[in-house]
Amino acid sequence: MYYRLTQSVLTLHQVLRFIVDISSGMGCKNCCSICLQCLFGYETNVMLVINNKVHFYNNIQYVCWVQRAYQDTDSVISSVSTKVKGNILTNSSAAGVHVWDVPEYVIPPQGENTFFVLTNVIPTLGQRQSKCPEIPSEVTKCESDSDCKEGYSEVHGNGVQTGRCVQYSDTIKTCEVQAWCPLENDTVIPKPALLGAAEDFTVLIKNNVQYPKFKFRKRNILHHINSTYLKNCTFDRKTDPHCPIFRLGDMVTEAGEDFSVMALKGGIIGIFIDWNCDLDFPERFCIPKYSFSRLDNKNPENNVAPGYNFRFAKYYKTNESTETRTLIKAFGIRFDVIVFGMAGKFNIVPTIVNLGATLSFLSLVTAVCDWVMLTCMKDRDLYAKHKFIHLNQNGDSVPLVS
Repeated sequence: MYYRLTQSVLTLHQVLRFIVDISSGMGCKNCCSICLQCLFGYETNVMLVINNKVHFYNNIQYVCWVQRAYQDTDSVISSVSTKVKGNILTNSSAAGVHVWDVPEYVIPPQGENTFFVLTNVIPTLGQRQSKCPEIPSEVTKCESDSDCKEGYSEVHGNGVQTGRCVQYSDTIKTCEVQAWCPLENDTVIPKPALLGAAEDFTVLIKNNVQYPKFKFRKRNILHHINSTYLKNCTFDRKTDPHCPIFRLGDMVTEAGEDFSVMALKGGIIGIFIDWNCDLDFPERFCIPKYSFSRLDNKNPENNVAPGYNFRFAKYYKTNESTETRTLIKAFGIRFDVIVFGMAGKFNIVPTIVNLGATLSFLSLVTAVCDWVMLTCMKDRDLYAKHKFIHLNQNGDSVPLVS
């Protein structure tokens, strides 16, 4: 690693000795001596083996092996499909006795790497196009018709004002609106959640992955899984870690959440599927690893607009052919399936490139090791004594540092 262009150029060893002398306060005498040796001396390398706990070379070799610098890599390409199963019987004052099945509580039926399960609802039954008093607020309260503006639509309101101030209750007046009446009142959220039993629902996740560079394909339904096993298994990290059927309550629990609490206002759970594979090993060792985490913000100090909800309506016509609808404010848990992974396989090109880079780095480590040993170690004087040796005309070798 040492190159000497001319006799007038300082070598690395001389520079190191110069630094040691300056740091130890040995003054200009040794500096002049170094300059004279530069002009008339010749240096050759001495191999010095030091037993020390700082194993720079071993550490770098270890890092190169762990990082798999000898492999070519490729990122995973994935497709996901899901199928939820389960039924719930509910009995509420608003909707009465009702059996909820998959087409009702999985919205929409097919999502892209995601599925939503309904857990709580605020239904508004029998809405029709008509006129009714607006929900009271600072903007909609009024004393007379002059406080209401015909044709005005408040951004957070429920309809278009007619210009009339009407009685909302015995003590409150609000501006009348043309809208779907009766209006929704979502100030009271059902507690406990109407569909809290959804924690016992299960979902089958089918995940197909491929690494095009290596022409490698696989799915999370592994070779040893047959139809009988698939009908009876449920994912368990200890007993059934490869089963692709998951209980919703178990996923929420593994994410560190309470399903009954989360079901009230909804939220978002991430299902992570890790496909990191070393393809130098047989294909059977490339298996998915599952983990779960809550993705939406639930910071108690910033609890504005918590959870996950949206609205949808079911339309029908009465015997009088009047268009009517049931408005549903839906709370629920959205499950996002996130697939990631990297595959590596031996390739001679990255092996040669990284080997060359590692050897170049190791040459730099030698200089760093010398500097550390000469300046920072408690045995630096002993190291310097054996590091720099002068051979005189009589054939005697003496240390340059005493």
